[in-house]
Amino acid sequence: MNHSAIESSGLTKAFGRQVVVDHIDLEVPSGAVYGFLGPNGSGKTTTIRMLLGLISATEGTSTVLGQPMPRGIGAALPKVGALVEGPACHPHLSGQANLLRIDSADRHADPRTARTRVGAALERVGLLAAAHKTYRAYSMGMKQRLAIAACLLQPRELLVLDEPTNGLDPQGTREVRHLVASLAEGGTTVLVSSHLLTEVEQVCSHVGVMNRGRLIAQDSLTGLRQSAAIRIELRTPDTGDALAVLTRLAVANPSLADGGVWFELGDAPPEQIVAGLVTAGVRVQAFNVTKPTLEDLFVALTGEGFDVSG
Repeated sequence: MNHSAIESSGLTKAFGRQVVVDHIDLEVPSGAVYGFLGPNGSGKTTTIRMLLGLISATEGTSTVLGQPMPRGIGAALPKVGALVEGPACHPHLSGQANLLRIDSADRHADPRTARTRVGAALERVGLLAAAHKTYRAYSMGMKQRLAIAACLLQPRELLVLDEPTNGLDPQGTREVRHLVASLAEGGTTVLVSSHLLTEVEQVCSHVGVMNRGRLIAQDSLTGLRQSAAIRIELRTPDTGDALAVLTRLAVANPSLADGGVWFELGDAPPEQIVAGLVTAGVRVQAFNVTKPTLEDLFVALTGEGFDVSG
């Protein structure tokens, strides 16, 4: 049994002399919500297009649901729902009518059960009550959920969403986030491409970080966090003495910032550090343990930041 919904080895795409995706080894575990993270222009969408067989790779191999791509596209894609560019919806038709139109274009779909499928997809995304409202009257969040409903007209083992919260207000973003979580709970593997760190952090179990065409990190979110140093903020009026003690205790990267002393927690337990400070006469006013956010991890990996929440 294949335990990865998506795998790639050395996957590369060059346009002329410009390499936009550079030998990436992607691994999306089955049942995961995989956050494919990186700034705009980092190669995420190009990678997704290669995985879905929409463009050919220059080098490397990939499999989707155990099928080699693009050779196995006919076997894999009926089990994959993809939102790379939203479906073309007619503004004057209802949400239900738009889905019926999209469903009728699927040669695998039985027209006799179209209304049942459309109703189930609308219910899945929480739009059943708005089924007869015209598309132009939908909010941005509702339009995005309808686009995801179009991906769910057939049973899907894998859902690929490219920047699903682009252009959404906070309410629309929450709606899509909750939908992704509910799909994952139902056993669907979800690949979510995003440049928004907070979105990925709130919904994903696994993360891959792209930067300038390269996959620079890939792990479970927990594993990625554990690999990063825990930062400590020490508040004390005795900053000079504190720095001397911390240097003696061999903590990593002690420095003065924002009116406090910051350092990275190494092997020494926090209570040992506090005891050493107090013994040396350092007045400890606060000792705050800061777990790294996804933004901290990204900056540590790349030396630069990008959009946190929009």
